[in-house]
Amino acid sequence: MSPLVIQFMREALREGRRAATEGEVPVGAVLVHGDRVIARDHNRRECLNDPTAHAEMLVITTAASELESWRLLDTTLYVTLEPCAMCAGAIVLGRIPRVVFGAHDPKAGAGGSVLDLLRHPQLNHRADVTGGVLGDECGAMLVEFFASRRRAGKTPRSGS
Repeated sequence: MSPLVIQFMREALREGRRAATEGEVPVGAVLVHGDRVIARDHNRRECLNDPTAHAEMLVITTAASELESWRLLDTTLYVTLEPCAMCAGAIVLGRIPRVVFGAHDPKAGAGGSVLDLLRHPQLNHRADVTGGVLGDECGAMLVEFFASRRRAGKTPRSGS
């Protein structure tokens, strides 16, 4: 595994940890153009009261503004959890050529676990997908978040 891939996934993990401190499901993402991070964020569904405020959606919007184009060519998305169907759809529509994720999502993953929208042969764009990068660390962050919510007597929220 390339040191840069690990470095960028660690940056996504930092964003995920920030989400947890804000009471959000700890998913973080960074979008890289060349070798430069152009967008970073984490889940903000609770604070924004927005069901679409997933980490991936937020970095896609920021990156499109940064590049002044909805076509996010020559970019790589690093995210701590396998994208859901909504985020996978945005990745395809934004023409993001590469997705690297940490933990697989056996309940809602659309990068190969439940669905494979990112590589669906009938869509006009397909991404190269690499899953499981720092997967144990990314998965542990999610497990600990939900365990701490249960210990605190709060109803665990699910999904990214």
